[in-house]
Amino acid sequence: MDQTAAAAALVERFLVASMVPDPETAGTFMAPDVAITFTGGRKFQHPREATAFNAGRYKWVKKKMERTDVAPGNGETIVYNTGTLYGEWPDGTPFEGNRYVDRFVVRDGKIVKMDVWNDSAERLLTRHGIEA
Repeated sequence: MDQTAAAAALVERFLVASMVPDPETAGTFMAPDVAITFTGGRKFQHPREATAFNAGRYKWVKKKMERTDVAPGNGETIVYNTGTLYGEWPDGTPFEGNRYVDRFVVRDGKIVKMDVWNDSAERLLTRHGIEA
């Protein structure tokens, strides 16, 4: 398996573990000094922190992974995973089709950086009658 395919497979295994959610297994795919940045600029140092954040934001949430794009770099590989989120808001209202983009930097077989963007804030604004 070449470096780009290995990086894509690593990210997809990480995402599957994250959706269980199993943050301890997800953490095994990450470097000890990983930098995780979620929507709104929220910084985390381990998947368990991201899982705790999501537990307050969603009753439950999963990803429908639609595409993984890989760009080789000098000593690292950039992996983008895109798709939609589905699940339930904390009040139990279901949702689907919430777009997301996750960007990863993979170096020496570990995720060293993860950036997360999605449309949840827009959807919450719309749900509360705010068109901004």
